[in-house]
Amino acid sequence: MTILDRYIVRTILLFTGLVMFVLLVLAVLFTFIGEQGDVGQGHYTGVEALWYSLLSLPEQAWELLPIGALIGSLLGLGQLARGSELIVLRASGVSVARLAMAALMAALLLLAGEVVVGELLAPQLEQTAKETKAFARFSNVSFGGGGAWVRDGNLILRVERLSSPRQLGGMLLFELNPERRLQAIGAAARATAEPGGRWLLQGYRESRFTPGQVLRQQAAEHVLRSSVTSGVFALATAEPRDLTTRALWTLIGYDRANELDPSAYLFAFWSRIARTVAIAFAVLLAIPFVLGALRSAAAGTRMVIGLLIGVAFFLLQRLIESGAVVFNLDPVLLAWLPTALLATVTVVLLVRAR
Repeated sequence: MTILDRYIVRTILLFTGLVMFVLLVLAVLFTFIGEQGDVGQGHYTGVEALWYSLLSLPEQAWELLPIGALIGSLLGLGQLARGSELIVLRASGVSVARLAMAALMAALLLLAGEVVVGELLAPQLEQTAKETKAFARFSNVSFGGGGAWVRDGNLILRVERLSSPRQLGGMLLFELNPERRLQAIGAAARATAEPGGRWLLQGYRESRFTPGQVLRQQAAEHVLRSSVTSGVFALATAEPRDLTTRALWTLIGYDRANELDPSAYLFAFWSRIARTVAIAFAVLLAIPFVLGALRSAAAGTRMVIGLLIGVAFFLLQRLIESGAVVFNLDPVLLAWLPTALLATVTVVLLVRAR
């Protein structure tokens, strides 16, 4: 890395850091204000609302980094343009491609930070924030959305409530025969995961259908053998957009193995990857802007333009996310659509830049 590369990388990272600081302060403020409606419920106080807002910071940073990278790059490179430094570089023979390579180095560092925050910090802290809030507001809580459907071969399991990492508050079992006709229905008041792929069902009741009658039985305890672990139940009860890439890939494989539709998880999986890749194009997009019409523009103008592009990208992602599963379209194509549009605009403007 040359002195020129380090200078451009340092400038982009510095301004991106400043932009992200401002965005995250605003995000904490808006989250804290939004929590005021829940303050006073149970033991949920203003201090705990502030703690919840702070724990949500990594998730906010993961979502806002593409926008922050675009605005930071516009401001940083724009500052170099206003100081005639980019003009001197261009006059000395530095090509647009050379500037793009230096900017790409900064983008790769931001991309690495996005991966660390999105895969290691945000999911755990976001879950901790939700649990802390729930414990403060309610005495009887259920984490994971309250229920989920999971298939294991000829068994279809319905989790009623996930009360701890290894214990379910209730479970419904639907057993199918090889012709996929309903063969039995079971219900347990509580299910506890045990080693060896076993579930201990307590307060178990079952109705088994035969050609001539319905056989009913009850048992204080019943052992269920299943390949579905408590971890799978925990993942299945979470929203796809809240899961890590690794967890999503696990659920995609599980759904495919059990002939289930993995569209929601496929979209979330590729959407996370596409959002991360978009950071590189967001940084590169700043180059044709500062070499063209925004060369002598004020910092406020560049910030507004970057904010408009970033918000449009964010809204397009959310719009597609809302309609991906509803309209039964290709989840991979939809997940990459916003990033593909951003990449196309970036490449076209870079080619035309002088």
